[in-house]
Amino acid sequence: MKMENLEQKLSQLGFPFLEAQSQEFDVHKTLAQVVESHEARYWEALPVLLANASQRTDFDLNKVSRWLTDEKSKEYWRALLLLSASLCEHENVYFDWLKRWLDGLNAQDKEELKKLRNYFAQNENFHWADREFNAERLKNLFERYYQSPLKKNWLESQAKQDELSLEYYLSQLFSPKQKELLRKKLSGEKFTKTEREYFSRAVKKKVLALANPELHRLAQRLLE
Repeated sequence: MKMENLEQKLSQLGFPFLEAQSQEFDVHKTLAQVVESHEARYWEALPVLLANASQRTDFDLNKVSRWLTDEKSKEYWRALLLLSASLCEHENVYFDWLKRWLDGLNAQDKEELKKLRNYFAQNENFHWADREFNAERLKNLFERYYQSPLKKNWLESQAKQDELSLEYYLSQLFSPKQKELLRKKLSGEKFTKTEREYFSRAVKKKVLALANPELHRLAQRLLE
């Protein structure tokens, strides 16, 4: 499979190698292709890709294994699952499948998991699955690209709060009609002749004053 095609699919799992495409894809097959690629950059992304995939209602860990074509890939898959699980635990991110999978680990796997968690806790470089990994880089990738529901809700709430704050401050300076003209101007809508004359005569002067850096510095001094 061409790398650019795989990267398009990875974009749909929240990791922007390329801009996401709209076509449907099999998430389980895609994750298996990540494992079989043996590409270090894909393996670094696997924990966050797996976490994002886990939020899909159709996600099934066993289906990924079925797409793996050889025993060596299955060994790498288990090693990368341990890596992903340790990072999820470090970040306090859990999924139903992950809890069940962790409960089924043998004593040796649990020791390996503990070792991996320590690497993340200490920000150490480490050798795993025949690759060198940087713990801090893995954590940064996960924290940046993990599309958690809580994060999404917070961003939506923050955007709403920012919108309300902007609306409040605009209301201190502009009348409802003037705010309507500002929105039309920003959206590229055409003014009528009357609106254009009113905007130039009354609204534009206020906007120019707001854009003046000296006025901005004066306002900051007055608020000290």
